[in-house]
Amino acid sequence: MIELIQSGKPLSFRQRLLLTAKLSWPAIMAQLSSILMQYIDAAMVGRLGADDSAAVGLVSTSLWLFWGICSAATTGFSVQIAHRIGASDPTTARKIFRQGILMSFLFGVFSSMVGLAIASPLPHWLGGEGEVCGKATIYFAVFVGALPLLTLNYLGSGALRASGNMVVPGSLNVMMCVLDVFFNMLLIFPTRDVSVAGIGFTMPGAGLGVLGAALGTVAAEVVTAAAIMWYACCKQPGLAFKGEKGSFKPTKQVMSNAVRVAAPMTLEHAVICGAQIMITVIVAPLGVMAIAANSFAVTAEALCYMPGYGIADAATTLTGQSYGAKRKDLAKEFGYLTVGLGMVAMSVMGVVLWIGAPYVMELLSPVKDIQDLGSSALRIEAWAEPMFAASIVAYGVMVGVGDTVWPAVMNFSSIWLVRVPLAALMVGSMGLDGVWLAMCIELCFRGGIFLWRLISGAWLRHGLKTEESTLAKETEEADMPNELPPSY
Repeated sequence: MIELIQSGKPLSFRQRLLLTAKLSWPAIMAQLSSILMQYIDAAMVGRLGADDSAAVGLVSTSLWLFWGICSAATTGFSVQIAHRIGASDPTTARKIFRQGILMSFLFGVFSSMVGLAIASPLPHWLGGEGEVCGKATIYFAVFVGALPLLTLNYLGSGALRASGNMVVPGSLNVMMCVLDVFFNMLLIFPTRDVSVAGIGFTMPGAGLGVLGAALGTVAAEVVTAAAIMWYACCKQPGLAFKGEKGSFKPTKQVMSNAVRVAAPMTLEHAVICGAQIMITVIVAPLGVMAIAANSFAVTAEALCYMPGYGIADAATTLTGQSYGAKRKDLAKEFGYLTVGLGMVAMSVMGVVLWIGAPYVMELLSPVKDIQDLGSSALRIEAWAEPMFAASIVAYGVMVGVGDTVWPAVMNFSSIWLVRVPLAALMVGSMGLDGVWLAMCIELCFRGGIFLWRLISGAWLRHGLKTEESTLAKETEEADMPNELPPSY
């Protein structure tokens, strides 16, 4: 059905709705598997004690900073791939993909080196103390060490989604969740006796604690990254090389477009995660229980925005291919449709979160104080879910056409000018509840400004403008063998 976009044929509302649902469902499943993995990690680490939970929570926002920057860096290539697929030009799409592989890997190496350099002092900068800092350093270092391969995972998943394939990334992310459970069970806890359905057996284990949690998750991510890249390079129609020779050398037009799309997103992630780290600093003086509760509540809330990010992935593909096919009216129709669906889905999830908050926190931590603090925070946040959905999906819509500058400014301005000041103001009188109330207010404000931009249509006027002849010429020249002087 997605070929209807490329063919120029009209799509009825029913066809647009069905296509959105078909692309969103696998993407939501991928988000669900990722979130379940966070739940599993948090629940397993939570069983080790409050100090271990606090160690993970202390550096979690810093890890999101690195993950987000690496993911944003690959988006500059996947958006161009979507445009070329929409324009029925798979040859150029493959050339862009090759360049993306090299540049994404190098960016991951650079990010990893920066992360390892700050791994030791980081927990102290964030206000951690004692044994918590040592465990936090280990956890952080393992994850940033794997960034080169994780960045290729982001690129491969983005390229497949840009081609309209949501099923393979979704399925492989479900596999990653299963592998994460398996590796964590072996690495976090020591060898112990286990009983399942009345059948007792000895479960082997390395007893590595926090280190085991990091190693288990990274191992699952590396296996998944290898599988995704293999499928994208060898099997995916329009992307698979199939013995085709081509250069990985970056070209001016592709890199210029990639930087134009990715640079604002990368800066945005850095600034937003900087604000989230500041929130961690604001929470840290409240004590170990508050740090752990805040971390667990953030993990628990991910269940709510799972549909939003899944639909946003579909929106990026649909608007990107429509824009590449020069069908701006269709891109706008998909924008309105996906944002509306996202708001409905996350409104339902907000109700589920409000009702289930105490039960979710019981799953994540056996400590009563952590459960109470986290439940209260989640019930405050549940009210913001509809407008949070508006910002998430509208952002995906705008990224699809290559409009990233103003959405990035809107995102980081909202969090720094609204959330951080309000959190700092209210934490003294309301504690952790004040921090989460500030978050709720800010997300509602952010959703409002994204709806305004969506309706105004400004995002379509600021999409990526590509000279197709220049792009094709440059990628062809990059594939030509270099002439060597006779003296060589």
